Amino acid sequence: MNILLIGSGAREHALARALKKSPQATHLFCFASNINPGIVPLCDSFLPSNLGDIDAMVKFAENHAIDLAIIGPEAPLALGVVDRFKTMGIQCIGPTKRLAQIETSKGFTRDLLSKHNVPGMPAYQCFEGISDAAQNFLTTLGDNYVIKADGLMGGKGVKVAGEHLHSHKEALAFCREINGPFVIEEKLFGPEFSLISFSDGTHCAHMPAVQDHKRAYENDTGPNTGGMGSYSDANHSLPFLTEQDIAKAHAINEAAVKALKTEFNEPYQGILYGGFMRTPNGVKLIEYNARFGDPEAINLLALLESDFVALCQAMVNGTLTQDLAQFSCEATVVKYIVPKGYPDKPVKNQVVDISAIERPKNLYFAAIDQQDNHLIMTGSRAIAVLGQGDTLAQAEQHAEQLARQIKGPVFYRQDIGTQALIDQRIAMVS
Repeated sequence: MNILLIGSGAREHALARALKKSPQATHLFCFASNINPGIVPLCDSFLPSNLGDIDAMVKFAENHAIDLAIIGPEAPLALGVVDRFKTMGIQCIGPTKRLAQIETSKGFTRDLLSKHNVPGMPAYQCFEGISDAAQNFLTTLGDNYVIKADGLMGGKGVKVAGEHLHSHKEALAFCREINGPFVIEEKLFGPEFSLISFSDGTHCAHMPAVQDHKRAYENDTGPNTGGMGSYSDANHSLPFLTEQDIAKAHAINEAAVKALKTEFNEPYQGILYGGFMRTPNGVKLIEYNARFGDPEAINLLALLESDFVALCQAMVNGTLTQDLAQFSCEATVVKYIVPKGYPDKPVKNQVVDISAIERPKNLYFAAIDQQDNHLIMTGSRAIAVLGQGDTLAQAEQHAEQLARQIKGPVFYRQDIGTQALIDQRIAMVS
């Protein structure tokens, strides 16, 4: 089987490793944005190019007689690469453009889930621009509101009252800055978690719960980033969640998949990433992504014991069951090594040194290029380190040991996966 992987971050490094672990005979091809030194050795052919160039992706797939495409990042999904591949008879792990609206349009998602009575929704309203109705809804919500740009804005399209916005005047100014459709939602309170599911359009197979940390600095301070690290527990839950909370998140993902199929008469085949919050009023849905999260993919795919290629085949063939997605009972902690100044003013084109690490199997390369046997940081998250253990404490110690051995003009969050940070989450629901 010829498999095409689109993307070249740490998420895609984790996907490539999972694919190559399969007992099935496969040939891996990668269409990438940078020359990822972890992915290149796993591929028959590797093409660095522009992830917005769908025509080039199609040509690359034609040249290599691709049978199955796995789309890592959201941008190619938003541009309709799956639609193009399907006209060529290529099966895809990733939704078509209209199904990908579950990520690319906040308003579409809220309206769809509301229409189909999917549980876990906050109060919300969608607006095309500043209006009396928008101001009135803000007045109704008082100080507890969130403003979300309707489309993709590279992680900068959401601002929260009390954190980024401190008055209705500031809120309306941000709405004008969006300069397009936006959603105003009720602000929710509680710890967030990710519950990601495989989907064949009818059935879901669920993965362990993970918690991601978006803020750049210790103790969840500083600007939002693409994700500074994440952790999962050995029981596949999180210390602040109950079995009922996990079951509710499962049910919401399943209902969303059903709603999409009912709405479009088309199966959602791929990864459905639910961002949830455990609130005093139960589990609520914050947002959906139409692909694996990064860094969550690293935690989850490291735990996957099943044949990932067989899982992909089940997703595209409509034969998915939970038995096909088995995960080991270990804890994991991921900490991202990032260039100094990240995310606002990162240093670029600087060398990062991993020579002290004897076995790099727990390293996942992201915004890294290789030049003259040196690893060069390109300005975004550089290397994810994965710690594993029987307990979260062991996994955190493993990740910390690895992170300390990486040298260069870099930093990382030492607190991710520590008991002190976990206790803060537990206190939020006590």
